[in-house]
Amino acid sequence: MSDSITLSFTATVALLVGTIFLGNLTAHRVPSPLAVPLDRISPDLAGWTASPDQELPQSTLHALDATSYLSRPYRKGSTELDLFIAFYAQQRAGESMHSPKHCLPGAGWEIWQHDSALVSTRGKQYEVNKYSIQNDGKRMLMFYWYQSKSRIIASEYLGKIMLARDTIVTGRTAGSIVRITLPDTPGASEEGTAFAEHLIPQVQRCFGD
Repeated sequence: MSDSITLSFTATVALLVGTIFLGNLTAHRVPSPLAVPLDRISPDLAGWTASPDQELPQSTLHALDATSYLSRPYRKGSTELDLFIAFYAQQRAGESMHSPKHCLPGAGWEIWQHDSALVSTRGKQYEVNKYSIQNDGKRMLMFYWYQSKSRIIASEYLGKIMLARDTIVTGRTAGSIVRITLPDTPGASEEGTAFAEHLIPQVQRCFGD
């Protein structure tokens, strides 16, 4: 058998094995519903008061393909903060939730600074993403992270690795993306971090912690 035929045969076998493996992983997934609906998250957090929840357009919901979501503005004085959470009862190994760093440019937003923030809550410290974004002269500060019942992480790449591990070990792949956006003004970083500190336990309660 020539080298080219051998290489082609090996690649075909590898592709077949990979397809079977991914199919088995998908079959192994176990949907995990929330213990508490997202809309039960407190309307009063860190001095911010919620306005009525917002409904997303059908086109957005179709692209999001989430099990459930929460889109809720909060206000403190004349400043508005937007909270968005998308929850998935199960996910596919190798995939990840819609990352803001991929979605924002398509919506006309420019990410001009990538950063991170440390959020301390319940005696633990978590690293979350902190992006400075702008669109048509409007500057905003965005915090986001990926939260499940067992962990809180900032990295999409680590999330994919952990998702594959969960699929193999437990089959439970439920998770959410949590995003906070507020005007990029003096003190916004501290305000966003404080809000996140109060929000994380609320989201964890929804997972049944």
